[in-house]
Amino acid sequence: MATKITWLLRSGLALGLAATALGFSLLPLRQSSAAVTGGVHPGPMSRARAYARAEALTELGRKMFFDASLSASGMQACASCHDPHHAFAPASAAPIETGGPHMDQPGLRAVPTLRYLQAVPSFTEHFYDSEDEGDESVDNGPTGGLTWDGRVDHGYDQAKIPLLSPFEMGNKDEAQVVAALAKAAYAEDFREIFGQDIFGNARDAFQGAVEALSTFEQSGADFYPYSSRYDAFLAGKGTLTAQELHGRELFEDPAKGNCSSCHLSEPANDGEPPQFSDFGFLGLAVPRNMAIPANSDPNYHDLGLCGPQRTDFKDRPDYCGLFRTPTLRNVALKKSFFHNGYFHSLRDVVSFYATRDSDPGRWYPKNADGTIRKYDDVPQAYWANLNQDPPFGRKPGDPPALTDPEIDDIVAFLGTLTDADQLPGPAQQAAH
Repeated sequence: MATKITWLLRSGLALGLAATALGFSLLPLRQSSAAVTGGVHPGPMSRARAYARAEALTELGRKMFFDASLSASGMQACASCHDPHHAFAPASAAPIETGGPHMDQPGLRAVPTLRYLQAVPSFTEHFYDSEDEGDESVDNGPTGGLTWDGRVDHGYDQAKIPLLSPFEMGNKDEAQVVAALAKAAYAEDFREIFGQDIFGNARDAFQGAVEALSTFEQSGADFYPYSSRYDAFLAGKGTLTAQELHGRELFEDPAKGNCSSCHLSEPANDGEPPQFSDFGFLGLAVPRNMAIPANSDPNYHDLGLCGPQRTDFKDRPDYCGLFRTPTLRNVALKKSFFHNGYFHSLRDVVSFYATRDSDPGRWYPKNADGTIRKYDDVPQAYWANLNQDPPFGRKPGDPPALTDPEIDDIVAFLGTLTDADQLPGPAQQAAH
């Protein structure tokens, strides 16, 4: 914790730490500009000024997050795809979202949640657990980074992607974003934080914009509340049903669901709540989704870590077909699953894990001769990269790793991971 505070004070960037948890109080947001202004690169500052700046940036970022005028179309805000009423994931069941200047450009991947990204480590090819997490001697391989392929490490770099993507908010360059900011109702707030002449320098203003967005996305109450029934259970303040407890056992059983091998479900050694992800990369061979327009080209394959959106590993065939493991928190709210949004039912997702290899005909299309086109979205040259750990790795005709009642129990357990603010009205009140 001391390290985080020191970094905060030295850089002036917000970490989204809860001031009350640290025993400090934040200064009011609307105070003299001298209290928070420091330009885009403020340098060392006092504890009080650092926290005041963090609060100001959080509130500015919140306004920007819901502002559709920051898109080229004027119709798409960050919240359009990351709906706070759906745990900052899409409200739609569509596998991809459309965007661009005329809102007619289809995306390439399903939109992930923005919740519980605060603990994702920077991308590394060789990740070792910390002393608080597990066995420090084990190399977990490629791990970390944001987005499905881990190609950026920080929230401010991630925020640049949708602002400038031709199939998202569709701005042609940083200057177009800054011009919209200068006209926004909160432009004066922007000046108070970054200086009255900030809009005269498009690069600095754009950097300020993504800093504000990333600071907002580190707000604990909004993005990592740890308020689920499972969190209450771990804290000894709640109970789970018999079905949910059995689902948890199956989730953690290495011979059954084996889900917790990647979706860590126990608190870390330092007591930190489980993130339900190890942030690693896996090849799962999710069926090809022909609802994604790019997939109409038989030569196009989204291979995650080795491209095409990530380019630095395009010559690493051992990375092809691997995607970062997402958190399972709030997973019961999702309407499409995996990087390509192929599945629309959480039960189908668990069933796919249980029967991908024992009953491939259930999931994959058939060729003209009646044979099953197994792993149809991963070229055969990369099949060696696909995960074969339980519940995978069975042969066609083998019994499935999980029975139908066991699948139901795991799905019931996953329902306990929904945050309290995402529950229906009466249930939300009861959770609090």
